[in-house]
Amino acid sequence: MPMAAVASSSSSLIGFKNFSGQNKLHCSGFKPTIASSKSELFCGSIDFNLKETTRRCNVTRRLPVTRVVSPKAVSDSSSSQTCLDPDASTSVLGIILGGGAGTRLYPLTKKRAKPAVPLGANYRLIDIPVSNCLNSNISKIYVLTQFNSASLNRHLSRAYASNMGGYKNEGFVEVLAAQQSPENPNWFQGTADAVRQYLWLFEEHDVLEYLILAGDHLYRMDYEKFVQAHRETDADITVAALPMDEKRATAFGLMKIDEEGRIIEFAEKPKGEQLKAMKVDTTILGLDDERAKEMPYIASMGIYVISKDAMLSLLRETFPGANDFGSEVIPGATSIGMRVQAYLYDGYWEDIGTIEAFYNANLGITKKPIPDFSFYDRSSPIYTQPRYLPPSKMLDADVTDSVIGEGCVIKNCKIHHSVIGLRSCISEGAIIEDTLLMGADYYETDADRRLLAAKGSVPIGIGKNSHIKRAIIDKNARIGDNVKIINSDDVQEAARETDGYFIKSGIVTIPPHSTRSLPTEPNINTLTHRLEKCDWNFIDLINDLCSNQKASPVRSWFIAIQWFAVSC
Repeated sequence: MPMAAVASSSSSLIGFKNFSGQNKLHCSGFKPTIASSKSELFCGSIDFNLKETTRRCNVTRRLPVTRVVSPKAVSDSSSSQTCLDPDASTSVLGIILGGGAGTRLYPLTKKRAKPAVPLGANYRLIDIPVSNCLNSNISKIYVLTQFNSASLNRHLSRAYASNMGGYKNEGFVEVLAAQQSPENPNWFQGTADAVRQYLWLFEEHDVLEYLILAGDHLYRMDYEKFVQAHRETDADITVAALPMDEKRATAFGLMKIDEEGRIIEFAEKPKGEQLKAMKVDTTILGLDDERAKEMPYIASMGIYVISKDAMLSLLRETFPGANDFGSEVIPGATSIGMRVQAYLYDGYWEDIGTIEAFYNANLGITKKPIPDFSFYDRSSPIYTQPRYLPPSKMLDADVTDSVIGEGCVIKNCKIHHSVIGLRSCISEGAIIEDTLLMGADYYETDADRRLLAAKGSVPIGIGKNSHIKRAIIDKNARIGDNVKIINSDDVQEAARETDGYFIKSGIVTIPPHSTRSLPTEPNINTLTHRLEKCDWNFIDLINDLCSNQKASPVRSWFIAIQWFAVSC
């Protein structure tokens, strides 16, 4: 069985002992510290952070922070020589923003928040920033939510339960939902407003900085270096920046920096001469000369380290009406003379804001020889909800260049360049190409399937001899036998919610809990949909038949439908 990439397990966070400031995980007796969702138990001493630093120095926690101005700004690039403070992250509060309504990701966000959208067969988007925090020894984490948050709340409570007794008994991953109060009757109006409404809670924590993160980005980042750079430059705000070429730069908010990496100018999606004016020497941030020529622009990633005093002052006093960090608070802080630094992140990063970006990010993990984003990094694992599912079972299946989630049952079928989610059931003869299957939330028993068959209904999964290409099939979808989901006409945009599908950027998306099957009897909705692709001779035939006095209207429609089925 040819198989290029098959994933069968995911790391699951159960509990930590002495997590903060330690490089080892421990367990004793029967209780495991880390368990995979296949119920494998790991005991003893496990190396957690295997990254080697080029030099080691003893730096004590400084309060207040002494300003250290380097000749060049510090970055996350491989050439960075930052001397890491072992306690750099222990006094940081992580704040993850759950995002807005996610209209560009619809229908995936029809009943879930953006950070709750499934990712990479086993995970959800929210697992990325939470795991980055935990891998960076940041164990105090809040997640701010507002839209369709039930699924997100359920996942977080199961994956990062507060009763684990871990994180040195001081850590937590806690959800904060938007709420109305006598002082503020409004819901979250933007990223900055969401943080402002909970400042009363955040300021109670004895921390030096707030780490502001987005819940819908795919990347792996060491926040310890990020925080350390913020302290070394004595910045009020440090903005994570991504190097950009000219082609991509027009789609982002760009920044201009001085020779010390201090941000001096912002431009939102500039073009023409304004774009050229935003060129910077990215060697200042650590890029080599060749890469600096290819990437002469830097874009904001929407990730910030903000000193506690600066945050309280900006949101309460200086800009009490500002709703957004990226377009209002950060540029405003620069304009009033605050020290706003850029911190270069030179790695894979994707903003999962559209169907196309989401589709490409998922299929990017199947890329060979090196995927765009790897879930197989032992030193920085991605944690998720422990589900304790059995291994996937493949019976005479032909699987190539694909990732298979846990608990799947895949029979004699062909799967190529696809991501197959949890509990997916794929029947004989099916062909899955360039497709993301999100799987199912539960299994149907044999009795369930017999009952469905007796009712003429379709079980969850992919039916026999069905062919799916370049599509996203959301959770618990029911695809019957001999169904083809192929955008053969290369339609780029279509919203057919009543017909059970959407097309965005040429990618067909089947919403969750949808049913697609071949009708056993003529169905007017199906015929109307097919009519759009047929010759208008069909209309002429109906007119002729109806004008024939020897044919009743019912008989005329019956003949027309027979002709339609053959001709179309």
